This record gives sequence, structure tokens and C-alpha cells, in this order.
Amino acid sequence: MSRPRRLLAVLFVTLTVLTAGCGALGEEPEAAATSGPRVLRIGLPTSVTSFANADVLVAKEKGFLADYGVAAEIQNFRSGVSVVQAIAEGKIDIGASSIEPVVNAAAGGADVVIIGSPSDRLAVSAVTPKEVVTPADLRGRPLGVQEVGAFREVMTRLVLQQAGMTPNDVQYVPVEAQSYTAALVDGRIQSAILQTEQAVAAARAYPNLHVLANLADIVPNYHYSTFFVSRSWLEANRETAERLITAITKAHRYMYSNKAETVRIVADATGYDDSIIAESYDVLLTQRQIFPLNTGLEPDRIRSTVETMRQLGILDGDAPPIDRLVDTGPATDAIKQLGELGGARR
Repeated sequence: MSRPRRLLAVLFVTLTVLTAGCGALGEEPEAAATSGPRVLRIGLPTSVTSFANADVLVAKEKGFLADYGVAAEIQNFRSGVSVVQAIAEGKIDIGASSIEPVVNAAAGGADVVIIGSPSDRLAVSAVTPKEVVTPADLRGRPLGVQEVGAFREVMTRLVLQQAGMTPNDVQYVPVEAQSYTAALVDGRIQSAILQTEQAVAAARAYPNLHVLANLADIVPNYHYSTFFVSRSWLEANRETAERLITAITKAHRYMYSNKAETVRIVADATGYDDSIIAESYDVLLTQRQIFPLNTGLEPDRIRSTVETMRQLGILDGDAPPIDRLVDTGPATDAIKQLGELGGARR
């Protein structure tokens, strides 16, 4: 196991033990709740909320969270690795992250469990100067990543793999999530994994940049992001988790049939203007359908993703079985309430 992932796993296990006698990571069991909506501290994996993680804001603004007796206190973090750490430290109740940090934490002994999916299909692209025509052209160049083992670094490995290369064939340059475009423009880096709205905005503002590859085309069966919690929190708050996932699923369904209002909410959350978010909407919802309409937890897709992680060398040790890594109970109960959408892809 690499040193950062080993330290993360050790941190999680240690803090879980330390907080075991204090209830569910500092939270009171839901049975103790008295009145008003249950406020959930939800951690998102980017310093500014992305379109792919804006479903919770739609659920909040359109009143779906309130309908199910919960409220959200949103906290933005540097990366999914940081969100996993926040769960370990009891700073948040629900984490949203790409799947890799969660699987690695579980493989390292942390008792985390996936309960839902903000977006189960990839929503990112590799953006480069136009002089980079194929992945092979990246050899020897500086590439922007957040952290080794975090989502964008994993996606970078998948792009390099298309040319038979590894990280040893390029230079990694640490870049904050919101600084990728600036780093591309000033030449500090020659490639960055961007969210769809970031890629749309970059291509509009800087004609010398282009999309080298859409990751959804490279790995169409890759499971993108997760809602996850500590198992001890879930044991004490299962009903609350079910209500949250029900509200989120309702938001997903709303987003597909209400473009204008979705664009308005996501534009406010991301800071991009409406026209950029409208174009991104067409890519993410109309073309790729990244937000699940039912549970969004396909065992085969998750199993395939874990296997891809192993092949890339970013999963040391054994990941837990899928039925241990994922608790489908809250999502399944949510669909029982809302009804399964027949004909929907999942």
C-alpha cells in the first residue's frame, strides 16, 4: 500500500476506535431526535461544488430534503481523500466522493460503506493544448493532479494507459481543483482532468485548448461517485440515511425533466454562467445520463471498477466483497417508496 493510502487507513481505524464510545462518530442516534429536520453534515469532494455533485443542492432548494425530514449542511473539501478523512474524524455524517478513496479506505481496514450514488457514470474529460493530439503525445510532459490516488490522478492513469504509458512516463504537478484551467493556460501543465462544465468553459475561453479524451468513452463501465458513511453511523441512523437517499433520488428525477430550473441552481452552485451550465446539462443529462434514476448501485459496475483499480496498481490488498463494501438497503428502500422507473437504465 502506498504511504498516503496506508496513513489514511490507519487514521480512519484509529479515529473510529477512539470515537466508538461516543456514539455514532459523535452523532446522537436518530431515536433521540426531538423535532425539526435532522441536519446532516455532507462533505463534497471539490472546493467548489461541481455539476456532478449538485444533486444535493437541487434536493435542498426544491424542498425534497425538507419533505423527508432532513436538512443539509454542505462542506466542500479538497478531494475525495479529504472527505474520507473527514468521515474518519467525525467532522461530517455523509461523504460524497469518487469511488477510489472509499474502496482504498475499506481495503485498509476502515469500516466505511457505500449507500448511494450522486452520479454513477463518469462526467470528466482530459483537456490539453491542441498540439497534444493523442495520449502518446503526453510523454514527458507536466500533468496536473490533486493527489496521488485521488480521482483525477486515477483518471490520468487511464488516459496514459491508452498509449501504454504509466505515471513514470510523465511529470505530475500538484494543482488545486479550481486552478487547472489557469495552469493549462500559463503552461505549468499540459493536461488536466476537468469536470464537464470546466471543460466547456475552458474551450470557450481559450481556443488553443481541446478535449483530448472523454473518460466515459475510455472506461464506460466505471462507477463514478458515491455517497458513503461509517458503518457505525449507518447502524445508528439507517432511517435517516434512507430519507436522504429518497430525497436525492427524487432530485435526480426532477433534474431530467426540469432543465431551466436545474441550470439555475447548478449555475449558482458552480459559479459558471447559465449558458455554460446549459451546454453541460445537455452532455451530462441528455447524452450521458450520469444521475441514476433508480438505486444507481450496480454490483457488476462497481465490481468492474474495483478490478480496474487493481489493474492500475492503485489498490493494494484486498477490497471487501461488494456486499460488504455497499449497503443497498437505504437506496432499495428509497425506490420502494418512489417506485422503480420502468425502462430506466437502472
